[in-house]
This record gives sequence, C-alpha cells and structure tokens, in this order.
Amino acid sequence: MNDVQDATTRYLMYGLLPGWFVPGIADWALHRRTRIEDTSGTKESAIHALMMTEVGVPLALTLLCEVNPLLMTVQLGATAAHEATALWDVRTAVRSDREVTPVEQHVHSFLETLPFAALASLMCLHPGQVRSLLRGGRGDPRAWRLVPRRRPLPRGYLAGIGLGVAACVALPYAEEFVRCVRGSRRRRKNRTEREFVERKSS
Repeated sequence: MNDVQDATTRYLMYGLLPGWFVPGIADWALHRRTRIEDTSGTKESAIHALMMTEVGVPLALTLLCEVNPLLMTVQLGATAAHEATALWDVRTAVRSDREVTPVEQHVHSFLETLPFAALASLMCLHPGQVRSLLRGGRGDPRAWRLVPRRRPLPRGYLAGIGLGVAACVALPYAEEFVRCVRGSRRRRKNRTEREFVERKSS
C-alpha cells in the first residue's frame, strides 16, 4: 500500500502538476495566434485570469496545508467553479468571432480535466479525510481549519513550482491582458478619430 501511495504522490508532484504548465503555455500561444486582442479582448483575458485563480488558490493551499475536509471543500468548489468558468470562456470566444481551433479545444480538454485528476488522486491518498468530509467533520476539531503541513514539502520543490507558475502561467497571461488592454485603447482611439472626421466632414 505504501508503494502505491508513494507512486501516487510522485505522480501528483512530478507528473500532473508540472504537466499542467504545458497546455497552459500552449493555450496562451493559441490565443496570441488568433489575435485575442482584436476579438474577444480584455473580457476573455480577464476570464483566463479568473480561471487561473480558481486553480491557483486551492493548489497553493494543497502545497502548504494538510488535506482535511475544509481543504477538500475548497478544492471541490474551485473545481466546479473552474468548469463553469471554462464554459463561459469558450462561449465568450465564439461569440466574439475569435476562431477557436480544434487544437485549442483539445488543449482545453487537458486544462479542464487536470483539476479533476488531481482531486481524485488526493482523495485516493486521503480516504480518511473523505470519510470525515462525508460526516461533516464530526469528531475532528481540525476538520474546518487550515492546518500547515506537518511534513512540509521540500523548499526546492516549492521554489521550482513557483518558478514554473511564474514562467508558464502568470507572466504569459499578464502579457496577454496588457496586450488586450492596449488593443482596446487603440480601437477606442481609432473610433474616436473616425467619428471626429465624420462629424467634421458633415
């Protein structure tokens, strides 16, 4: 049993979590290729930031805190919210006439399923906490408190994940948002200039 638990833990730490960076950077590249700043613009980019928050907050808590009913509730809520936001995201893109290619849709499938895969694996690793959650945390005074990990993850690992998040998620999507804001300002300026010319010519 310990071998299975160790393998599942390694899969989460060194497989699934770093693997999330790959579709994340691919999705950003596809947004750039389809010129998001000229179509759905700032609205869709803000939705992307919301989805990153929905994944990032429970991820950070899981890396730093013990798995208990409170943390699982946060994870379940964030996963459900992320799925709903993903639907909103695609609807926004399609209605804006931004081309959502089959490749981008396939990338989305990875981004949507990874939170479910991570949550299912954590539940398999902590069946006692799942039972506690189903009982409403009765008998566990720490069930509804965030509890720091008794055995913290290695600092080098946490630093590596932090760098990965910054390089593959935070910075690219910040660049996307800035690009969309600039595109929106440029369109407003062009529209104002065009209206001024039209009024002057009439």
